[in-house]
Amino acid sequence: MSRVPARRRVPLRLVAAAAATCALTVTAVAPQAAAEDSRPYTETYRPQFHFSPAKNWMNDPNGLVWFQGEYHLFYQYNPSGNTWGNMSWGHAVSTDLVHWRELPLAIPHDDEEMVFSGSAVVDHDNTTGFGTTESPAMVAVYTSHYKDGGKQAQSLAYSTDRGRTWTKYAGNPVLDIESKEFRDPKVQWYAPTKSWLMTVSLSTERKVRFYFSKDLKSWTHLSDFGPQNAVGGVWECPDLFPLPVDGDPERVKWVLVVNINPGGIAGGSAAQYFVGDFDGKRFRPDDDGSYTPPPGVVVQDFEGAGYGTWQTTGTAFGDGPVPAPAPGTSGTSGFEGKGLVDSFHNGDAETGILTSPPFTVDSPYLNFKVAGGRHPHVPSSVMGDSPAPAGETLADFEQDTYDSWTATGTAFGDGPAPGTLPGQHEVSGHEGGGLVNTFLGGDATTGTLTSPEFTVTAKHLNFLIGGGNHPSGSDAPTAVRLVVDGRTVRSATGTDSESLTWVSWDLGDLAGRTAHIEVVDENTGGWGHILLDQVMLSDTPARPRSTETAVNLLIDGKIVQSRTGADSGSLDWTSFDLRAHQGKQATLQIVDMNKAGWGHILADHFVAADQPAVSSVQRADWVDYGKDYYAAVSWEDSPDGKRHMIGWMNNWQYGNNIPTSPWRSAQSIPREMALRTVSGRLRLTQQPVSTVESLHGLSVSVRDIRIADGSVPLAAGQADGKALDIRATFTLGDAERFGFKVRTGEGQETVIGYDEETGELYVDRTRSGAVDFHGDFPGVQRAPLTPRNGKIELRILVDWSSVEVFGGEGEAVITDQIFPSPDSDGVRIFAEGGSVRLDRAKVKQVRSHRD
Repeated sequence: MSRVPARRRVPLRLVAAAAATCALTVTAVAPQAAAEDSRPYTETYRPQFHFSPAKNWMNDPNGLVWFQGEYHLFYQYNPSGNTWGNMSWGHAVSTDLVHWRELPLAIPHDDEEMVFSGSAVVDHDNTTGFGTTESPAMVAVYTSHYKDGGKQAQSLAYSTDRGRTWTKYAGNPVLDIESKEFRDPKVQWYAPTKSWLMTVSLSTERKVRFYFSKDLKSWTHLSDFGPQNAVGGVWECPDLFPLPVDGDPERVKWVLVVNINPGGIAGGSAAQYFVGDFDGKRFRPDDDGSYTPPPGVVVQDFEGAGYGTWQTTGTAFGDGPVPAPAPGTSGTSGFEGKGLVDSFHNGDAETGILTSPPFTVDSPYLNFKVAGGRHPHVPSSVMGDSPAPAGETLADFEQDTYDSWTATGTAFGDGPAPGTLPGQHEVSGHEGGGLVNTFLGGDATTGTLTSPEFTVTAKHLNFLIGGGNHPSGSDAPTAVRLVVDGRTVRSATGTDSESLTWVSWDLGDLAGRTAHIEVVDENTGGWGHILLDQVMLSDTPARPRSTETAVNLLIDGKIVQSRTGADSGSLDWTSFDLRAHQGKQATLQIVDMNKAGWGHILADHFVAADQPAVSSVQRADWVDYGKDYYAAVSWEDSPDGKRHMIGWMNNWQYGNNIPTSPWRSAQSIPREMALRTVSGRLRLTQQPVSTVESLHGLSVSVRDIRIADGSVPLAAGQADGKALDIRATFTLGDAERFGFKVRTGEGQETVIGYDEETGELYVDRTRSGAVDFHGDFPGVQRAPLTPRNGKIELRILVDWSSVEVFGGEGEAVITDQIFPSPDSDGVRIFAEGGSVRLDRAKVKQVRSHRD
């Protein structure tokens, strides 16, 4: 356990970079609870005022309902481990949406099914017969994911003791359309027809389907909605609810929330929403999703029989464009005309490049459509096979045994694998016939392979690696480690790919040292295996092989911009910004260097234009613009009539890898939802539930600070902390960017700012602490935010492993996980490129909800 660092005493003064007057108020409250090491839930990254289970894996919130004085939070839960699996319903209750009490497992998986996401209702009229009108049953409507065959259907369970114990309905499933992608029912009572309404997803069709029932057991199809707006991934966890517009109960609109993965605005998982009308049968959005891109000159539309002056290498692109769509391709939508580029041709195994003739840049933008695999261009990579530089081979794994390497456990078998193993997708990129492959018997096996000791006699250690992305420091790694004096000094992992690529370690500081290599597979979940080949000492670093599926813009032979698909066959608009390259020679390359899943690229309709095209992802409305807000759903039957929503504070891109233990994942703060007119259009707005104020502690206020270019501690350090509620108002000045830096420490900071040039709120977590556990974690998330009367208002919730930022009236929200060191607790204000005035800020310490 970590200890709370001693609170340093700082005089009430402003450092020189902050000018003029400052009013500072400090309000005393009751003493804080005892030090961290004397109470539970004090692990380094343990949320203090967000719900997290005591241990094990959690994802989607489920079954949100209020009943007899309690808000119920059920959630997807693995009772047996810290990564996804064995899906069951966990359970917690609260009287105020802030103080949570974890209860025993509610609905467990069994030999036949996993219990996937769904909802819960209180059957006040006893339509099911599970209870009585005097003592109504609580009924869970969940998705049965059958272990034999993977079919998904909707089922019931009921409780007559306030959700403490549950009985699965003997007549399950109650709704079965013989689909493997039919899940996440949200059920509510629809008063106008005195019936139950179900909103459920046809996930891979990107549709939401509506049903009605009189008894929760027999369901009748009403209508479908979608696909529309963001369709780059599967649609999941839908929610439909009414809200008054601008607080007017006489003017009501309906909001349909659809969670999407991948393909969110910040990448990976996210929640989009639609505003419209619902008449009891059909949802009709106010915006029909139609879009006309900016006009321009078509430079390539792929409508001919061949590629014309474009040249191909490899086999992925064939002799010409494919008809749209064509049998045997990836299944496309969103194309223009009758032809397009599609490198799927005969599957994902083929690679190649399609290159345009050189052209002179004479337009501000080049707009085009793209789809296919999400495999970005890596700047240092080499297209095609890149042989290793000459050097000393430590192991090539071409023998029948591991020779002097020592294997433990069951994952490595008696010797190297002869390529692809039974049940495994095709392995590629290795040299010769043999390699280390721990898919032996599937992902369930574990073990370690250790090399003999060797002396570091070269500048680099090069090797080919593939398999799962589970870094060395995670709970269940699939990794290669270099160990010196009993300490791991280098490590590498795969990228969730069966295609091996070169990795090179710089050994310059280890010359002459004795070392050994450990190949570790401790993971039994998805991608729970590792691939290794051609371990070599060399004075020259090996360059990684390209595995991209991308459209690249080359200026003077160098790639300056790149776009990729989103693991989807739905083509969407994107754009290259050419304004900095006017008059220069350019070339386009459509590249497929990937042989694994979604290892293909689709492209169509290149248009030179004066304005950029806007993708459906950018045009969509998003509940949250951060990386870590997914499966968002709302409570039914709240006693105050308000609509409260909560989301899973994680992302499927890296959810299994976040560095927490013995639990993994937290839920967001519950939020009060509203529909407001913002800048002339209806927006879904949200604010933290007011009851979070019951956790407030020490309060610090400041007023009228002008911040010059640079950063200073807020309130001379007296506002520092690891769990904070910050409210602030800025008046725009000539600063290009301004805002807060929170959880600052030695080399660490999470930047929460406003960019005046782009009109965006942003969170930069690239230096927020532990960020290297997955390549998709570090980054900057942005949300459009228009100043109001020349001012920017912010509400920031900081917890031990998260920030939630609410801009304006809550129309711009960014939720991000962060993993800083325990002693990184500073709060600073900053300005860049000019100055800005902080009108006022109030910072309140937030106590644990378990206190």
